Amino acid sequence: MDHSAPMLKVLGIWFNLSNVMMLLVAALIVFLIAFISTRNLQLKPTGMQNFMEWIMDFVKGIIKSNMDWKDGGRFHVLGITLIMFIFVSNMLGLPFSIVVYGELWWKSPTADPTVTMTLAAMVLILSHYYGIKLKGFKSYAGGYTKPMKFLFPLNIIEEFANTLTLGLRLYGNIYAGEILLTLLAGLASAGAFGFASAIVPMMAWQGFSIFIGAIQAFIFVMLTMVYMSHKVADDH
Repeated sequence: MDHSAPMLKVLGIWFNLSNVMMLLVAALIVFLIAFISTRNLQLKPTGMQNFMEWIMDFVKGIIKSNMDWKDGGRFHVLGITLIMFIFVSNMLGLPFSIVVYGELWWKSPTADPTVTMTLAAMVLILSHYYGIKLKGFKSYAGGYTKPMKFLFPLNIIEEFANTLTLGLRLYGNIYAGEILLTLLAGLASAGAFGFASAIVPMMAWQGFSIFIGAIQAFIFVMLTMVYMSHKVADDH
């Protein structure tokens, strides 16, 4: 696991080229899935269209479990995009990783805290934006002093805590999974006995990692809608 990241400095800003590439790959895969699923829409869905409609209904159920559809309907596309993008990102580093001259190029982008914390920050910024947009700045800001004014500092701390937990939970689960797979791969390359000892645990862990990747995508979207409901719903 002692691999460095391919870095490039542009105008004084460092870019992790692996993250950039993997995020583009994830975005391209999600776009292709959406395009293939919706290019020939039919009244009786089959194949990929059926899959996409299932995803839409699944995300709609998440939203409706947290807020009224009148408020939450505007977040439907956001939820669909997040759950697909995060799941695909979680899966990219599962089958293999690619190291070139000691630099790790192919991995799950969500195994990097910079990526997951950026996603979490984006969600929290959007929640504030829609809270102000739908309630007005005065009414929205007043919510930080409820139920009592002295709780204002705690409400501010909660915002930072939400960002940290949302991002670090996703990162920790995906990174830990890739660490274990790397260790098992190292054992499998240590000879015939090592290969025999590692092949079954590796296959089992890859299957479990698919489950974990799906669960983490679901949890991220669920918490996103919880945060959104706290900002836009009138009863919060």
